Amino acid sequence: MSQARIRCGDRTRTTGELMDRARRIAGGLSGLGVRPGDRVAVVLRNDIEFVEVSLGIAVLGAVPVPVNWHWKGAELGYLLTDCSARAVFAHRDLLPAVEDVLPRDLPVIEVEPSPALRAAYRLGTAAAGDPPRSGRMELESWLAAQEPLAEAPTSPPLSVIYTSGTTGRPKGILREPMTPAQGAAVTERLFRAFGLDPAMRTLVPAPMYHSAPNAHALFAATSGIDLTIMPRFTAPDFLDTVRRHRIEHSQVVPTMFVRLLALPEEQRAAADVSSLRAVVHAAAPCSPEVKRRMIGWWGPVILEYYGASEIGTVVACDSDEWLAHPGTVGRALDGCRLRILAEDGTEAPPGEVGEVYVDPGPAWPRFTYIGDDGKRAAMERDGFLTLGDAGRLDADGFLYLSDRLSDMVISGGVNVYPAEIESFLITVPGVRDVAVFGIPDPDLGEALAAHVDTDPDSGLTEDDIRERVRANLAGYKVPRVVVLDRELPREESGKLFKRRIRERYWTPA
Repeated sequence: MSQARIRCGDRTRTTGELMDRARRIAGGLSGLGVRPGDRVAVVLRNDIEFVEVSLGIAVLGAVPVPVNWHWKGAELGYLLTDCSARAVFAHRDLLPAVEDVLPRDLPVIEVEPSPALRAAYRLGTAAAGDPPRSGRMELESWLAAQEPLAEAPTSPPLSVIYTSGTTGRPKGILREPMTPAQGAAVTERLFRAFGLDPAMRTLVPAPMYHSAPNAHALFAATSGIDLTIMPRFTAPDFLDTVRRHRIEHSQVVPTMFVRLLALPEEQRAAADVSSLRAVVHAAAPCSPEVKRRMIGWWGPVILEYYGASEIGTVVACDSDEWLAHPGTVGRALDGCRLRILAEDGTEAPPGEVGEVYVDPGPAWPRFTYIGDDGKRAAMERDGFLTLGDAGRLDADGFLYLSDRLSDMVISGGVNVYPAEIESFLITVPGVRDVAVFGIPDPDLGEALAAHVDTDPDSGLTEDDIRERVRANLAGYKVPRVVVLDRELPREESGKLFKRRIRERYWTPA
């Protein structure tokens, strides 16, 4: 294990060095009065420190709370108060936003952005010997004075992940610590679903404040898997990182596939991706055409899964299974069960769309939402849980997702799933991103609107978009309103905040 590495940019640590620093962080937090079960906020971008700080918090038995560092003002203040944070780690350039909303005089440990981070986010050059902001503790000098914590909990707590807040205020997902038996079962499940083994070199290109890349990075670090972290995803940097480090495994989101496929053909042809053995994706719908092209480019190394922080990974498929069942997200993993329930609560037959319910089995720990046990209770029916997704099962037990039920549009009494239209439009040459949603309509109740980000050189017009949809999908799926929009609010994780666009139409109504 000590020979494995974790790297970001030009910096590298062995896992032995990483765990030594994590134990010192745990000892330092204990000295600040943080106790097992307390929550500690992590306002850090992707870097080695994100991993060692998260591990250090868990070594103490406290709970890491990774924070979306894009948040500011009321969003950030709400989270710090809601999770009852007892301390905060933050990159230096993010401190002003944190200090503006600190709910009380919390200990704040300042982390200097690395050269790789500074380059990726154009933060400028650090001045040598700059003192910590406002007298806050600086990580390296603070760490040098700490003694490592001698004992670690046998079942360290899982991170508290906050939901994205696409339909309201985010909720913190509080999961029970895993028992050793649960940990072993979940490890086996992840190796299967992610196509991962301990000898692989894995890459994390997505922001680690999100659930999947967070779990991926911490799992790799604690399992002794060679880990490379990208400070920020760009398609050329991803391909270069794969080539330089002979990356064998990575976890991505479909938006990254779209950006990779948008590279010039000669650049894609010249890329050396021969080391890749497994690339797993989830978090957002993936257009079948996009996935087909990725398999054609990289070979049958693409895997997919379905799950969430609340339920873990419950469904998965490999490239061969997907090609035999195009559009599926996979079949239930061992120990997991699926049900599709109609509106009346009865089980829907194969092929019929309904609400997806899952039973993650005893291997996954129980959870609740901080301050909202009622929301957790409302998700459950006969031991099965729903995340609010609509989907169907085929005769072979493969799951196909239609959309979020909250995104479904009922237009003139007909159910329309925007994800299907988005999945088509993203394949249109010149389309870079798209959001389809319902808007008020006096006759139909709701009509379809599409906000589309296009390449300025494509020459695409609103009418072109409508005609492409009309030529390929049913007439009732043609958006009544099309807006060319260069500023769609999508996170680096691939999460699209439709609510922010939709509100422009519904609030006046």
